[in-house]
Amino acid sequence: MSKFSLDDMNTMYVDVLKEIGNIGAGNATTAIATMINARMNMHVPDVRLIEASKLGGAICPEDETIVGIFLEVETDISGSMMFLMRMDSAYYLVNTLMGRDQSYREPFSEMDLSAMKEIGNIIAGSYLSALSSMTNLVITSSIPYIAVDMAAAILSVPAIQFGQYGDNALMIETEFGDDVMMSGFFILMPEQGSYEKILTSLGFAM
Repeated sequence: MSKFSLDDMNTMYVDVLKEIGNIGAGNATTAIATMINARMNMHVPDVRLIEASKLGGAICPEDETIVGIFLEVETDISGSMMFLMRMDSAYYLVNTLMGRDQSYREPFSEMDLSAMKEIGNIIAGSYLSALSSMTNLVITSSIPYIAVDMAAAILSVPAIQFGQYGDNALMIETEFGDDVMMSGFFILMPEQGSYEKILTSLGFAM
């Protein structure tokens, strides 16, 4: 089998991955809406392969503080994933969940971080469940880790880790909400062999 590179991905692959993103985002939006007892709509405006070293600039200025939730991906495929939110979206979700006024902007407490971690876990699980259903692969994730830091610092983790496997990462942007729209970024970083396994399971000859 020839060595597979994400640089070989064509429009067809991205379309399939976008469909997985749509299903995952829909599942995540339903779960979060139930969690915060609010009606939500969602859409996936952008799915793209991007150089890991450029992830920070693609999401926001690298010196902007964001929330990052990191999980290891395990079982039939291996790798890691992140879910990233800008601070205005993170505060909106946490304030809604905690029943606080939306003007609240104090540093996140341990309880706030725990709530964000659970939200990230739900979102990650929704995407992985969609991927698992479409590929018939068993995909599980580790306990999530959360960080609130500058985008450059948070995204140095996938840039370093993914550099072992290739130059590009899969990034799915999601927008969700009702009167207030929030944005989040799902980044999937399977190991080299796992990308081959995912695409073979989706019916693409490798």
